[in-house]
Amino acid sequence: MEMLSDVCKLLGDKMRLSILSLLKERELCVYEIVELVQTSQPNVSQHMRKLKAGGLVKETKKGQWVFYSLNIEDKPFLHEFFQYLPSQKEKVNAVSCKDLNCCD
Repeated sequence: MEMLSDVCKLLGDKMRLSILSLLKERELCVYEIVELVQTSQPNVSQHMRKLKAGGLVKETKKGQWVFYSLNIEDKPFLHEFFQYLPSQKEKVNAVSCKDLNCCD
């Protein structure tokens, strides 16, 4: 019950929910997320720290860059929920590390 309560708190924030919706489409670096949600890098990093601590995202390091992806395989109660998040595919496909001159 406590884990479910913690997950619901994480999902209750509009910015974190937006980030999770983006990550539903593909793995993203911090700078792609910053561009997509139009906020500062420290703000995104703070939200990513909370999402990672809550077990909803995982990070992968590629050189000096950190990439984030969803980590909900072990949370079947979220699978259906994520089906209801609006698609962000077009938005995510419009941004890349190459265009932002990061990560490559």
